[in-house]
Amino acid sequence: MEGEVNDSSKERSNSTWAEVVSSGREENRGRVAEGDSNYCQNRWDLTKERSELREDGGWEAAGKKKPHQQSSKRPHKVVMEAWGAYKQPPNEQEYIDETSDNIGLQPSREELDDLSQACNRLWELDLDRLVPGKDYMIDCGRGKKAYQKEDVASDSLFSWLSNDVFMRPIYSRFCSLLDNYNPYVGCKEVVTSEEKHEQTAFIEEISRTAPIKYLYHYLVAKDMISYDYENFKRMMLDLWFNLYDRGGSSSCSSAFEHVFVGEIKGRGDYEVSGFHNWIQFYLQEWKGKVDYQGYIFPRKHGKSPDSETHLLTIQFKWNGILKSVSTSLVGVSPEFEIALYTLCFFAGGVDNHVVLGPYSVNIKCYRLGKDTIGSVFPVAKD
Repeated sequence: MEGEVNDSSKERSNSTWAEVVSSGREENRGRVAEGDSNYCQNRWDLTKERSELREDGGWEAAGKKKPHQQSSKRPHKVVMEAWGAYKQPPNEQEYIDETSDNIGLQPSREELDDLSQACNRLWELDLDRLVPGKDYMIDCGRGKKAYQKEDVASDSLFSWLSNDVFMRPIYSRFCSLLDNYNPYVGCKEVVTSEEKHEQTAFIEEISRTAPIKYLYHYLVAKDMISYDYENFKRMMLDLWFNLYDRGGSSSCSSAFEHVFVGEIKGRGDYEVSGFHNWIQFYLQEWKGKVDYQGYIFPRKHGKSPDSETHLLTIQFKWNGILKSVSTSLVGVSPEFEIALYTLCFFAGGVDNHVVLGPYSVNIKCYRLGKDTIGSVFPVAKD
């Protein structure tokens, strides 16, 4: 949407692309900004107080909207308990079977010549994408203009999500990464050895899937990387998880944090930056930290979104802080999003007008220097 692009352009002119990633783990509460430990600690405590994990594994919702329709929250607790295995050294963990190269993972000449066709091929290869009505249900509610600040949504965005989803290995591993970060820009991140194990094992897991293998073959065919899958996996780990400076503070952000978790910037008038992932949205809404405010009307008088859509532009509050415009792909798999955004980073520019199944999308991709993702997110083309 136009408001989202303009916001990113403003950030680019200031050489900062603050957007994305958060949540909380107790051992992370000691993370501090350089020279401003009280600021970071106070902000982190405030975020944690918005919703606290109950002893039964459920979450006390901070909002007043209709809660998610779940007969029991215990399956979510079981999934979270399984995350302990991901902290082990990666060579001691179990992974899914490798996807066979026989399903068409080599890019065609047409796909190598046309980024849109390559992105659409990734869409076709997203075998782990969820099915609306079967795996989850959303209620888009009422729409609004991006400049309108009143809440027009009477219910949560997600009506329900099957507990089976988080039993899937990649979805489970992805969720275990989301609580590794302090969302406040300027607060230096400290990555533990267990968190590094989670990151490495996540890359190993997704490297066995069709979208990531297609990405590898595409980049090799374009002479953008070497023909070495182990080097490719190390590159992916560095690209998404290496820490870098944002907003004048060192080691306070990463591509993964910005794009998938979300960040909060400012010291007076706070802003939500990034936060374009549907899984993070669901979990934060489930915990009571996200308040869905309604979807954003298409700029042209096109079709309004419904419960079947996989592309949605919305407005919401995160920990009470407004995100005026945010577009996310809904129900897609983590490996698909990683592959899509990495492909656009290597083979595209700032604006990447592509087709994903039935959707026309502009994948906005901003760099920090030559080799770092500052921000990447979809913008719906109405």
